[in-house]
Amino acid sequence: MKFHAIDLPNGKYTQPNNTHKNLFLLALTLVLLITIPLCLNNISNSPLPSPKRNAGSSKSIEKEDQCQIFSGNWVPYPDGPAYYTNETCNLIIDQQNCMKFGRPDTEFMTWRWKPDACELPFFDAAQFLELVRGKSLAFLGDSVGRNQMQSLLCLLATVTYPEDISHKYSSNTDYFKRYVYNDYNFTIANLWSPFFVKSRDVDPSGHDFNSLMSLYLDEPDEAWLTQVEQFDYVIVSAGQWFFRPLIYHENGHVIGCHKCDQDNMTSFVTSYGYRKAFRTVFRTLRSLRNYKGVTFLRTFSPSHFENGAWNEGGNCVRTRPFTKEETKLDGYVLEMYLTQVEELKAAEEQGLQRGLQFRLMDTTEAMLLRPDGHPNFYGHSPHRNMTLADCVHWCLPGPIDAWNEILLYMLKTGYRPP
Repeated sequence: MKFHAIDLPNGKYTQPNNTHKNLFLLALTLVLLITIPLCLNNISNSPLPSPKRNAGSSKSIEKEDQCQIFSGNWVPYPDGPAYYTNETCNLIIDQQNCMKFGRPDTEFMTWRWKPDACELPFFDAAQFLELVRGKSLAFLGDSVGRNQMQSLLCLLATVTYPEDISHKYSSNTDYFKRYVYNDYNFTIANLWSPFFVKSRDVDPSGHDFNSLMSLYLDEPDEAWLTQVEQFDYVIVSAGQWFFRPLIYHENGHVIGCHKCDQDNMTSFVTSYGYRKAFRTVFRTLRSLRNYKGVTFLRTFSPSHFENGAWNEGGNCVRTRPFTKEETKLDGYVLEMYLTQVEELKAAEEQGLQRGLQFRLMDTTEAMLLRPDGHPNFYGHSPHRNMTLADCVHWCLPGPIDAWNEILLYMLKTGYRPP
């Protein structure tokens, strides 16, 4: 082995015939070879740096082709919340404004999602706005999709606030929201359609959280159908509404039901209607002549009710994330997740015929680990029974902000899971 001269305070030692000095050089080299990897390992396990100390220069992911951003863990981030608070962002709705309504713990805001083999860059609001300049983004689905939109509004508020133009497009501005960033000609909207398909109350005078509804599984909901062609990006998501009592219609006929307790009807599992609804929304997007947008499936968002079901005293009082040893993706969550991913894969293959992109935003594993991130009883809503805990939506700020870190990364890099 050939050793090169080492710079020391008194000059270079280059005398090849000095045995003691050669042994010294050999020992020093071995020490360095051992200690450097240990130092690097310690760095990789340390809390993540603050974006405030790295403004405008988020660390990019190394070896992007080897990094799977959807598989990872939540790691401590002592400087959290990373981007905003309920006092610095006035766009948080009361339903998700946990700190405003007295949530006593703050640790749920001090974690960041870290993929197994890399770091997910911090959200850069200025970069996001430049990427979407002149474009439009819709969140199509239920109120958890709107939850993600509210997160994005607060993340972008570190640069600029939008103009609320909801009243120009809908008389129901509680559910149909639309904002424009005039300096960037960028529009964000939520297209409220919790089933994607046509639906109605069986008893129009008796709607509540658990009343019976009819779903027309092969007919898209006009609420989004008439608007979706305007958008360059559409994030599709749905979940909890499919667990309620439902009567299923296909081809103009009643085919059965879900949790309807009617003896003369065929009973279907939850995933049947869920699959058919996703199939209809993806099929419809492919068939619309003027739709040229990129469609993202944001995967199933788990609830975390404990000590009872949502209507039987269940709550979500945990203050820390689960570890992977404490929970796993199984049961109904796995079934719902696999159902929608299978439909996306079929849509992706069929969309190629028209040059349409259908892309996976897989957040299920990450959110399964966050029982601490829900409002519980610390969110208020004029439409919600306040005696029921909310273990479905997510506090703002909170773990849902990671969804938009992932969104920015996917827009910036074109990332697709293998």
